[in-house]
Amino acid sequence: MLNFTAIDFETANSSGASACSVGLVKVRDGVVIDKIYWLIKPPTGHDAFLSWNMKIHGIHPSDVIGADSWARQLPKLVAFAGGDTLVAHNASFDLGVIKTASTVTGQPIPNFSYLCSLQVARRTYHLDSYRLPLAAMAAGFDDFDHHNALADAEACAAIIIHSAARHEAATLEQLAHITRVKMGAIGPIAIRERAATHGPMALN
Repeated sequence: MLNFTAIDFETANSSGASACSVGLVKVRDGVVIDKIYWLIKPPTGHDAFLSWNMKIHGIHPSDVIGADSWARQLPKLVAFAGGDTLVAHNASFDLGVIKTASTVTGQPIPNFSYLCSLQVARRTYHLDSYRLPLAAMAAGFDDFDHHNALADAEACAAIIIHSAARHEAATLEQLAHITRVKMGAIGPIAIRERAATHGPMALN
């Protein structure tokens, strides 16, 4: 069954620890069944809101004054994902946010496997650009509020659902195999996988 959680972060600046909003979309058997969005207060030292970022996503420092910190919101994020593989467009960025923000705030990096919808789109569609709006349009999901974290997560989910149907893939793992896109991982599971692949020295 095609089960996963799509995720998207917006950040206050170029720091991976500066997440200021997140959107998550849960998919079961190829159908969106739940979605959630919230603001995040970036940690001290990573909380400067650059004008460029604010222009892109429209979130300002005043918007996150009462928002949960990374440490307080991380359990909610993990609980919503519920052990799912995460999917994101340019996944190295979004999973990098989880790793960096957790490290900066002293939180254990949670276990997540992930698949990049950008890479899947490159192996599925023939486009001039594979930016999220264009890849989503190819998947039949258009006219959305790009750079709103929830809307972007919904677009990402649509790309994976449509790509899986096009490739006749029943699961996320099958889709990754057919498109030859490597699934990644973060957290202790990633360390164990590297050790299994490269030997005990990978743990050092």
